[in-house]
Amino acid sequence: MNAIEVRAAITLAVVYVLRMLGLFMVMPVLAVAAKEFSDYSVMLVGVAIGGYGLTQAALQIPMGMLSDKWGRKPVILLGLSVFALGSIIAAMADSMVWLIVGRILQGAGAIAGAIMALATDVTREQQRAKVMAIIGIAIGFSFYIAVVIGPLIANAWGLAGVFWVTGVLALCCLPLVKWAVPDTAKQFNADTLPRREQVWQLFTSPDLWRLNVSVMLLHMMITLLFVQVPSTLVALDIALDEHWTMYLPVLLVSVFLLALMMRSSRGQTPRSMLLSAVVMLGVAFVLLPAVGHSVWLIGLGLTIFFTGFNYLEANFPALLSTIAPAGQKGTAMGIYASFQFFGAFLGGILSGAVTQLLGSQSAYYTGAAIAVVWCVIVAGIRAGEKLKRVALRLDSKVSPDKEQLESVAALPGVVESVFDAEQHQLYLKVNGAFDELGTRALIRQW
Repeated sequence: MNAIEVRAAITLAVVYVLRMLGLFMVMPVLAVAAKEFSDYSVMLVGVAIGGYGLTQAALQIPMGMLSDKWGRKPVILLGLSVFALGSIIAAMADSMVWLIVGRILQGAGAIAGAIMALATDVTREQQRAKVMAIIGIAIGFSFYIAVVIGPLIANAWGLAGVFWVTGVLALCCLPLVKWAVPDTAKQFNADTLPRREQVWQLFTSPDLWRLNVSVMLLHMMITLLFVQVPSTLVALDIALDEHWTMYLPVLLVSVFLLALMMRSSRGQTPRSMLLSAVVMLGVAFVLLPAVGHSVWLIGLGLTIFFTGFNYLEANFPALLSTIAPAGQKGTAMGIYASFQFFGAFLGGILSGAVTQLLGSQSAYYTGAAIAVVWCVIVAGIRAGEKLKRVALRLDSKVSPDKEQLESVAALPGVVESVFDAEQHQLYLKVNGAFDELGTRALIRQW
């Protein structure tokens, strides 16, 4: 990567991390820290934890499309400003209702698509995968950092302190986006941004439907877990500021186990591994309410959960890249992200409602029941070899004929090819046998 690409990758990764830290830090503390409010209820806690997911889900695709009309940076700056405003409202909240309003506003800053599009704009085709990988790794680590430091910040400055830190971090992102990220000409890439005319077709695709519902259930599970676990730990006389001593070793061990699972998959995503990961989530939800007063068994249950969660979270996007038609990944990703965040919202609502009506143990067992149904859905997912996507921009003077396009489609390693005449781009799905340099040389001869 050149200096501009390195700068863009690091800056956008930092922006993503600081924003996601703010969303994630609240999850392990809110169920306990929100008891200071006079209108506290488990139901409202569930809404507060998952509330951001509702607006995130509703605005993912529109904000992505808007970034192509207004520009990337204006949409990102707007989203960060709305997110910071929501954080400030939540920090100043004197009731659960206002806390929920703040969380919903936080979610309205749905800038994931615009950030990925900006990363596409400032990088060359051959370096784009590296930049996306850096951002993806940063997002994953932001969750681990947030789960560990969230309880520490809440203990030092209270729940309001968590939101104030979140708001300040969001405001710190504004100058980074404005001045640190290089300015460049806007590019359209259908594998990055959604297109309105593709939404219904991909929304109703049977293969993508299974994957979208799966990511919805996955994030329903993580939200359901964090509505319950903080209170469970407090019931075992583990103070909020000590919760990190449970989360840190659990996350470290789960990352190690994840590496073993990924190694055994050998670059593929076997359906059996997906089913095993879902079963792990179900086992964890059976184990957690039955642990009595054993901290060790809670640690085991959480380790099993996060190992399965991490495997699915890492592999679902790769599956999406394999399943989504060439030239339509941007739309597929927008729908996927909407389902993902809507799952967080549903998880909060479901966990709060079940806990309030039937108790915390019933909420855990509800998660186990969801895992059983989920296995049926996952069993139908088309899994297999991971494919790479390549977008080749053609010279505006070149209009390839049918024979030329068929010659590219017949090249070794090309699984699927689509030419977008409007954007003058050739979108390919390829495997390891594909020769990108040779393909580019062939296209230059047209």
